Amino acid sequence: LQSPQAGTKEKTLCCWLCTSGPISLSAKIERKGYTPGESIQIFAEIENCSSRVVVPKAAIYQTQAFYAKGKMKEVKQLVANLRGDSLSSGKTETWNGKQLRIPPVSPSILDCSIIRVEYSLMVYVDIPGAMDLFLNLPLVIGTIPLHPFGSRTSSVSSQCSMNMNWLGLTLPERPEAPPSYAEVVTEEQRQSSLAPIGACDEFERALPGPLFAYIQEFRFLPPPLYSEV
Repeated sequence: LQSPQAGTKEKTLCCWLCTSGPISLSAKIERKGYTPGESIQIFAEIENCSSRVVVPKAAIYQTQAFYAKGKMKEVKQLVANLRGDSLSSGKTETWNGKQLRIPPVSPSILDCSIIRVEYSLMVYVDIPGAMDLFLNLPLVIGTIPLHPFGSRTSSVSSQCSMNMNWLGLTLPERPEAPPSYAEVVTEEQRQSSLAPIGACDEFERALPGPLFAYIQEFRFLPPPLYSEV
């Protein structure tokens, strides 16, 4: 699934006894396995030596095959596509990682005896008045993204080890208890934070008696000790 997929094709156009120059197409993708939501980076080179104006395109196709009672039915549908710039005679276009995003689709089914779901990336040249020049690159759509071993993995692991070293140097061996309630809140601050008598009377009238007494009893108690927790 991590192996690159590539291909090259060439086509010469003929009109009666006249023969034009060839149209060449080379395309490559980084790997075979993808998941919905990822973007396929397409590297391609299209050279038009013919006398016609051609258009390079790319598309993802899904092919469903159903097997029952010795018969087979196949359904092919377009999943996503993109279009390049028109190429006049003698022009060349290069795709340096042109992205084609995979929409939400079902994964590939390759090991079932009654149904088969396959995907392919078609990179082709639309030629007016003639058969298109196309390349089919197989795809496998999965549910878990691939993370190839490379610079990204090594950079993440080195960053993680650096963070762990930093934690080991800065954190103490045993956690210290938080300060006591009396060290943080003085008696004057506690008294000043008490509600006025008038406000307490209004609050008491709004709440039932036992509930208000319960709130008053536990409202300003300090938190439990660190050793108790």
